[in-house]
Amino acid sequence: MTIPVLPAAQKAPSLPLYAERDARLREAANQLEATFLAEMLKSAGFGDPRESYGGGIGEDQFSSFLRDAQAENMVKAGGIGLAEALFEAMKARLDVS
Repeated sequence: MTIPVLPAAQKAPSLPLYAERDARLREAANQLEATFLAEMLKSAGFGDPRESYGGGIGEDQFSSFLRDAQAENMVKAGGIGLAEALFEAMKARLDVS
C-alpha cells in the first residue's frame, strides 16, 4: 500500500502562512471594532460642536477625525473585546472551509 503524495499546489500551508493570515485577520477585526466604536461615539454625541465657544464649520468638518482617532486608541488600549470575538469567528470560519 502506498501513501498518496499531494502535489505542491495542494500541500498544507506552512506556519508562516498561518501567522500572516492571522495577522491580517486580527488587523481586520481591529478595524471593524474601531469602526463600531466610532459609530457608538457618534451616537453618544462625542465630537459634536459645543453651543458656546464652538469651533464653527471647521469643528463640524473634522469631528469625525477626532472620533476615529479616539476609537482607534480605544482599540489599541484593549477595546471592548469585540475585535477578539471577531478574530476568533473569522479564524474558525476559515479553518472549517
